[in-house]
Amino acid sequence: MDSNFLQLSYALDTFYFLVSAVFVMWMAAGFAMLEAGLVRSKNTVEILTKNALLYSIACTAYLFVGYNVMYPGDPISAYLPNLSFLLGADNTVDAVIAGGDDAPYYSGMSDFIFQAVFAAATMSIVSGAIAERMKLWPFLIFAIVMTAIIYPMEGYWKWGGGWLDQLGFQDFAGSVVVHMAGAAAALAAVIMVGPRLGRYGPQGEVRVIPGANLPMATLGMFILWMGWFGFNGGSELKVANVDEANAVAKIFVNTNAAAAAGMIVAALLSKIKFDKTDLTMVINGALAGLVAITAEPLAPSPGLAVFVGAVGGAIVFFSVLLMDKIKLDDPVGAISVHGTVGIWGIFAVLFSNEDATFMGQLIGTVATFAWMFVASLIVLYIIDKTMGLRPSKEEELEGMDFKECGMEAYPEFDHKQ
Repeated sequence: MDSNFLQLSYALDTFYFLVSAVFVMWMAAGFAMLEAGLVRSKNTVEILTKNALLYSIACTAYLFVGYNVMYPGDPISAYLPNLSFLLGADNTVDAVIAGGDDAPYYSGMSDFIFQAVFAAATMSIVSGAIAERMKLWPFLIFAIVMTAIIYPMEGYWKWGGGWLDQLGFQDFAGSVVVHMAGAAAALAAVIMVGPRLGRYGPQGEVRVIPGANLPMATLGMFILWMGWFGFNGGSELKVANVDEANAVAKIFVNTNAAAAAGMIVAALLSKIKFDKTDLTMVINGALAGLVAITAEPLAPSPGLAVFVGAVGGAIVFFSVLLMDKIKLDDPVGAISVHGTVGIWGIFAVLFSNEDATFMGQLIGTVATFAWMFVASLIVLYIIDKTMGLRPSKEEELEGMDFKECGMEAYPEFDHKQ
């Protein structure tokens, strides 16, 4: 094959990969806006600080350690990767123009940045679930361990060629590897810190704690929806030929269709059950549709993608209600959106991917959940015993903003002024 053609194809696929990484990076803004909109005003600055710093910490930890754990050059076994630091040299021109099945078709550095923003997205799931009652710096210390070791370990099992990949576990862009994994860590954190003060009454009644800025939360949802085109579309890894370009276009269509269906179903269920169209359920319905289709956004027909997203919207609606019944306080519904629906998404793969098996999907899901939950619980327990995870009652009632950041998001509305 002509070397100029190979170099052009390499450049185009690399550029597509980089643009997809930028889309996924922009999801950090979506998580920040969503979470800031769904917490009370007295905790807005602190949750924004968490989201900003977790992104930088995740990228740094993944650069130094995490990427090489997830994609080791010389793994110890299919269960254990290896430990090395920083990144090696990128591909050479000679390697690219050599052609053949083993020739690189995109920059190794582009792969790193794409995977790094995935690691940050996984950690962002945790921040929303423990909003308003977990101290800033203990959270950030957990983020280091999460993105350097815990997440990359299970990522290696599937995407790094480990035992789950060898088993035949199918997860195209991460309904389980990213979303349910983040939700499992979030569940461990929610159990460790407990519910917000006043969330549940003495008789077990659920007390609504409304978010301070629903326009901001809605903007966050649309930013996440936009970023998901890079999340799923970029996971195709190539675009520089007709078949791959068509595949990427189909992924975009299916991703959008699932999100729209999830939103519509969640809105309908809200109207039926409450006689009101709850905006927070509408938002989470769209995100649920996105999570559901992430495990397999290419193989389904657009009609099947609508079904997968619609079921995701129904599942998240009932899961959010269930979490309150069992007193798992999740201010943004992260465990339901990313965890419960992530499980649905991984089994929905069976409808369209002939390579998937029920046992393969089950083993992959259980193993990923068990690792993420137990490892996170152990690390959080150690942090709790050494630093403490939760602020004092007085600090929580006053709000995390003043305690952690010394400022507030909306000073002109301060009743004391």
